[in-house]
Parts: sequence; structure tokens; C-alpha cells
Amino acid sequence: MTDTLEDFIRGLPKAELHLHIEGSLEPEQMFEFGRRNRVDMPFRSVEEVRAAYAFSNLQDFLDIYYQGAEVLRTEQDFHDMAMAYFGRLHADGGVHAEIFFDPQTHTDRGLPFSVAVEGLLSGMKAAEAEFGISSGLIMCFLRHLDEDAALATLKAAEPWLDRMVGVGLDSAEVGHPPSKFQRVFRAARERGLMLCAHAGEEGPPEYVWEALDLLKVDRIDHGNRALEDEALVQRLVASEMTLTVCPLSNLKLRGVQDLKEHPLKRMLDLGLKATCNADDPSYFGGSICENFTQTARALDLSREEIVTLARNSFTGSFLDEERVARHLAAIDAYA
Repeated sequence: MTDTLEDFIRGLPKAELHLHIEGSLEPEQMFEFGRRNRVDMPFRSVEEVRAAYAFSNLQDFLDIYYQGAEVLRTEQDFHDMAMAYFGRLHADGGVHAEIFFDPQTHTDRGLPFSVAVEGLLSGMKAAEAEFGISSGLIMCFLRHLDEDAALATLKAAEPWLDRMVGVGLDSAEVGHPPSKFQRVFRAARERGLMLCAHAGEEGPPEYVWEALDLLKVDRIDHGNRALEDEALVQRLVASEMTLTVCPLSNLKLRGVQDLKEHPLKRMLDLGLKATCNADDPSYFGGSICENFTQTARALDLSREEIVTLARNSFTGSFLDEERVARHLAAIDAYA
């Protein structure tokens, strides 16, 4: 591919569908918030934080992820974190994002539910005004906690549900199957929310089946291990189920040993509706543009395949048909 690959990708209109906003907190901002909130940090420097980002698995990452969240104490912190992310997304050619947040990470350490959600919603509103980026908020349940805690979180969220697009399921996957959360997902659906769940990242293909059959999700986050089950692949293709794939995250967490081994091209070849996303960009060393660019180079993706990933990011979004059509037209005009 030519030297203009990164420029082509940066200019390509795209949506990000798999982004944990707490995972966008850069070490510099972590220290800034820690100082202004007088939080005792376990790290002495930005360099020490970056050195700690050597993970061997999902749990290693989650341990430091929850430490980093400790510095988030005020609505202004959440607003500023969101605006910093949207500024980077704008520079990457992103025009829409559907961002995850983890309220239990914050309420379990004593923050009122309103602090995180009001701060994020104000940041999202400011990003639309400043950058023209539309966004939707997805509230995730932490799967290592029990379903009663998830149900309590859904109840606490009721005053804000009309300003959220959906709910999700994240945190440590192995040993915490989707079947554990059937009641809360049914309750979320009854409230008119869209549903998505992390499945098939480290967990087996059976977790993807459960997310489809028991949670009745509208979208699968990750889904890499679905490729181990031919019948499951056929079902995902036939239903046009969107997979929100995160290549640099998979590399960092040792899901693949080399980006050249990543299954994203195989997914496209099989007809799966895959997208390309950053997951937790400050921890995994890559924004959405870097995920597109590094993966395209490693897998020798064609420009048509890159455009397909961008188109999938809008057709797989929770936007209405009119706005999806407008974004697809912008892609066609660009490509």
C-alpha cells in the first residue's frame, strides 16, 4: 500500500462503536485530575504509568484500569475526559461515536450516579457543538459483579435513560457468561434501550451464542472467537450481526501474537459485518485511525476493504436510517 494510506484513512468518515470512555484517559490527564482532586496516585510519573501498561491478559489490564478511574471525582473530570477523546476522534476523521461507560466503577467507590453521567452528557453536547461529532451513551454492567447489582444500576439510571442509546456488558469475561444477566437485559429492552455485549474476546463461542439467544443483543462487541464455530459464523452472516472488533486491543492483551495473525480480514472474507475500533486507546496504544492503519498494513487490506469497515461502522450503529444514509453518502463521495 502507498505512503498515503494513513491520510486516506484519516480522511475517511467513520464511526467508533467500541470505545470505553474511561479507557481513553491518557496518563497526562490522569495526573492532572489526580493533582486537582488530591488523589494519592500509585505512580510517580507519566513514564511510570506507561511502563505499567504491559499486560498479559484482560485481568492485568482491568486491574490498572480501575486504579486509573480513581482520579475521576467530579462532573468536570468526566466532561474534560470526554472532550479530550472527541478532540482526538475529530482529528482521526471520526464523525460519530457510541461510547461505553461503567457507572458501577464509580458508584462502588462512593460517587453519586449523576456525577459520571452528567459530566459525560455535557462533554458529548460540547463535542457536537465544537467538532460536529454526534454520539450516543451506552451504560455497561460489570460482569464480575452479580445481576442484582446490575439491576440496581439500571434502576439508578432511570432519570437518564432517555438520553442513553443502550446498555452493554463488559469487564472480566471468562467465568462470567452472558446467561448471568438475562433479567437485566430483558428489563433494559423493555425500557426501549438497544443491547450489546462483550462476547468471544477471551470467552468461548458459547458466550456469543448466549449473547444472541439469551440476551437477544443487537450487536456483539469483539466476537473474535466466533470464528471457531462454523454454524455460529453462518448465523452471524445471515443476520448481518455487527461485530465491533478492536485489533490493537487484541494484540496488547495477547489475543493475537502478531497483528498479521489478526482475524479481521478473514471476517470480511467470510461476509461478517466487522468494524474497526480502539477499545481503550490510552491503554492499548492506538486511536481508531491507528487501529485502521496498522491493521490495514499488517493484513494488506485493500482500499475497498477499508471502506467496507467504515460503511459497517454506520450501518452497525444505533443511528436512525436517515442519518446512516447521509454518512454512507459522505463515504461514497470521499472514496
